[in-house]
Amino acid sequence: MHSGVYKDPVTGAVGTPIFQTSTFLLDELSYAAFERGATRDVPIYSRYGNPSQWAVQEKVAALEGAQSAVVTSSGMSAIAGTVYALTNNGSHIITAYDVYGGTYNLMREDMPSAGREVSFVDATDLSAIAAAIRPETQLMFFESLTNPLLKAPPLREIAALARQHNVLLVVDNTLLSPVNLRPLDLGADVVLHSATKYLNGHSDLTAGVVAGSRKYADRIWAQILRFGGTLESFSCFLLERGMKTLVPRMCAHNKNATALARFLADHQKVRAVYHPSLADYPYRQLKDDVLDGYGGMVAFEVEGGDEDALKFLDRVRVPCAATSLGGVESLVSMPANTSHCSLTTSQRAAIGINGGLIRYSAGIENTEDLIADTARALDSL
Repeated sequence: MHSGVYKDPVTGAVGTPIFQTSTFLLDELSYAAFERGATRDVPIYSRYGNPSQWAVQEKVAALEGAQSAVVTSSGMSAIAGTVYALTNNGSHIITAYDVYGGTYNLMREDMPSAGREVSFVDATDLSAIAAAIRPETQLMFFESLTNPLLKAPPLREIAALARQHNVLLVVDNTLLSPVNLRPLDLGADVVLHSATKYLNGHSDLTAGVVAGSRKYADRIWAQILRFGGTLESFSCFLLERGMKTLVPRMCAHNKNATALARFLADHQKVRAVYHPSLADYPYRQLKDDVLDGYGGMVAFEVEGGDEDALKFLDRVRVPCAATSLGGVESLVSMPANTSHCSLTTSQRAAIGINGGLIRYSAGIENTEDLIADTARALDSL
């Protein structure tokens, strides 16, 4: 909560002020930074760095147990900047075929044209990952928990495999948050988030963060600088404010999603439920790795297929039918007509997205209210 807060020497403000400025007065420290090529930590120009950004970055580094962090203008800015910064022309990347859609498109469309080859694998199959490694492999990119089916790759084993082959491991930890999992502790080299989601938690900004060693953070910062993906000061203020309540919010998200999953598992109108707390969850190693819970996401299939799934979205009253996740309010959506609509029915089925699948991002509302609302909507189908 207190990490990174700027101590204002003039006013003594208990919160970080908003440094709403594009540029700063030059002095001897500024000129020395230019000479050394070390402009990241000196107030010169807000695209390079700003106390509002530094407050966020110190807080993120503390949460993830990292030496350093970089804040960006969106989750995709963090992902793209990281992948470009840590790979070269002629290199090879390994990632999962069911990563977030924006990441998948970056890997499939942009990386080949930038001279990077990409192999797509099942992130939960360690042997498939090992078989994909080549001499030119530089990077593995996986998610700590996938969207929407909540698959959990064996990160400890993947990290060991990456080290064995001198390959960097980057983990997108958006769906679990550092409250529930710290990938750097499991052996990852870099961890990143769409801070739009849990870290901010109020559905009122877009942002991204990356954390790791100072060496990697500096390389990623330089790439973000060239891409122009800097987060402006007011959004930094909102993000730092949001992170101050991350722990209590995640406790509520964890509790609500787990309670919903257990209720749904026993409902006659529900064909399947995907949540790590359930006894039939196949990725058992996650239970040993998590710290406090599994986040606010639960996915389930209704018996009536997509037609009944649409009716459910229309009949619930507490959650909003909207994309995104991680805000204080609950959200529901169907991957088939949102995040995975570009795939054919057979392509969706190949990665486990069947008809009637609903993604429920549990907010921090009263647990009993969420269950009662869900029960009423399901019973009406």
